[in-house]
Amino acid sequence: MSALPCSMACERNREPIFACIAPQLATAARVVEIGSGTGQHAAWFAPRLPQLVWITTDLLMNHAAIRAWQADSGAVNVEGPLELDTLREPWPELGAIDAAYSANTAHIMPAPAVVSMFGGLGSRLPAGAPFFLYGPFMERGRHSSESNRLFDAGLRAQGAGMGVRDLDWLVQVAAAAGFDLEGIESMPANNRVLVWRRN
Repeated sequence: MSALPCSMACERNREPIFACIAPQLATAARVVEIGSGTGQHAAWFAPRLPQLVWITTDLLMNHAAIRAWQADSGAVNVEGPLELDTLREPWPELGAIDAAYSANTAHIMPAPAVVSMFGGLGSRLPAGAPFFLYGPFMERGRHSSESNRLFDAGLRAQGAGMGVRDLDWLVQVAAAAGFDLEGIESMPANNRVLVWRRN
């Protein structure tokens, strides 16, 4: 395990995230993960959700890590990784999907890519399908903690369009793509799971 690329944040947050999303995926058949990163969430979630197929996606540079974690997990219900940049059309063929998940992406992507993520999922998910978005978020322009404020400042200082997104902005972006905000679940370390529902 130590030889695999490892995000300690993934190790810490996987259980509370899973407890939040698993009950709502009980009837799902194919879930797409936007921005699988190291692949740790897919490797941990998929074996615990044997009734569904978990589809990993990310930029090409992250595929080796995703494959390594998939192989290490032994999960037989994982597809991908597929190469996906939300700003580039066409997206890869995902097949029929009935749920989506993305963790720690909205603040790393530039804002137009976040818009494209919602738009791409909105055109592919059926009515009633959930989209779970995990990460730190602002509410009405305010951070939930001083650590999040400092984190956001560090992201914005890099000048690549990154930054913690405000919930009000996300609600507008999501609505334009056909999503309603169904719930906000508190997570450790001042993070949230935003539960969106395709209308």
